[in-house]
Amino acid sequence: MSIPSDSRQKIAMLTAGGLAPCLSAAVGGLIARYTDLSPETEIIGYRSGYKGLLLGDHLTVTPEVRANAGVLLRHGGSALGNSRIKLTNVEDCVKRGLVKEGQDPLKVAAEQLARDRVTILHTIGGDDTNTTAADLAAYLEANGYHLTVVGLPKTIDNDVVPIRQTLGAWTAAEQGALFAENIVNEQSANPRMLIVHEIMGRKCGWLTAATAKAYRERLNRTAFLPEFGLDRAHKEVDAVYLPEMPLDIAREAARLRERLDAKDCVTVFLSEGAGLDEIVAEIEGRGEVLGRDPFGHVKIDTVNVGKWFADRFAPMIGAEKTLVLKSGHFCRSAAPNPDDLRLIQGMVDLAVECGLKGVSGVIGHDEDQGGRLRAIEFPRIRGGKAFDPTVPWFTALLDQIGQERPH
Repeated sequence: MSIPSDSRQKIAMLTAGGLAPCLSAAVGGLIARYTDLSPETEIIGYRSGYKGLLLGDHLTVTPEVRANAGVLLRHGGSALGNSRIKLTNVEDCVKRGLVKEGQDPLKVAAEQLARDRVTILHTIGGDDTNTTAADLAAYLEANGYHLTVVGLPKTIDNDVVPIRQTLGAWTAAEQGALFAENIVNEQSANPRMLIVHEIMGRKCGWLTAATAKAYRERLNRTAFLPEFGLDRAHKEVDAVYLPEMPLDIAREAARLRERLDAKDCVTVFLSEGAGLDEIVAEIEGRGEVLGRDPFGHVKIDTVNVGKWFADRFAPMIGAEKTLVLKSGHFCRSAAPNPDDLRLIQGMVDLAVECGLKGVSGVIGHDEDQGGRLRAIEFPRIRGGKAFDPTVPWFTALLDQIGQERPH
């Protein structure tokens, strides 16, 4: 495909929200693709997401950066840096010193884009990141300045409606399996051991389910020596708990006690959002105040869901020692695996095409249009897509570990 370059175009990029194994790679992919199609077009990257946009703080893509953009594909994190800034949360933006009292952060950001002469903005983030960019474009359009906004969907939770697969989620599941492969060996450190592997996913259990699947696939490729105590059962997953599944604690405790009696250890894969509402209600019911982020969400690290479950399960199943380990930061900071790199490349190619053609939207395989890769309209983008725990691959996993299927 050949797209005529336009010297009046100026591209800006930003990464925002939590990390995912795709941010640096997506930035590198965008730089490389624009260099192929429109090599003289100016490109900048705002530092630390919307914080950099509000402050006018950016990096310039130099000829050296263009020539070496492929390096970014091999790294995790974000070369541009991230932040959790909600432009409609005026109080928080003022408190952080990003705008002055009486200023509208949305207006400040929009005017900075106009001042920088940006005509194409690429946002790499979740639903909040991308819909905020759409608000910026609408503000500028109403004030006579046209801005094309093309978002790329990143979240390891894989919970953006109506996108089939978000960037970084496959890698996060793979890395979670690798994390589990090591920590499960702690079962040999103490008799009657309960291990809780807490996995990211506030509202969606996809990552926990996919991590358990990837982990068990790794077990299938592993040799054991049961004749000398090295039995697969010691490293098996015994339970997978998701936000989308009801949990009968007493019934599960009875089942897990039998597992503990049989093999001296139990391993649980737990989504950090499993039972979250009930746990928050219990904590706040005691009069404790939980911290909240700029989007109004309870800071999940202040809740400690894994410990809550471990504290309740341990006495019920007769565990002598418990260990709660969280894989989230390990997984989300990884460099993308080959599957994600292919997904990133396909989305980046279309994102650049849409940018140069003036087509705004969030790039993704649209589940409402037969899974077609397209620029999805911003009003249709939202977070909180639930995982379906009745999909065959997951119910098969539950059958194999002896856990009751959801009804």
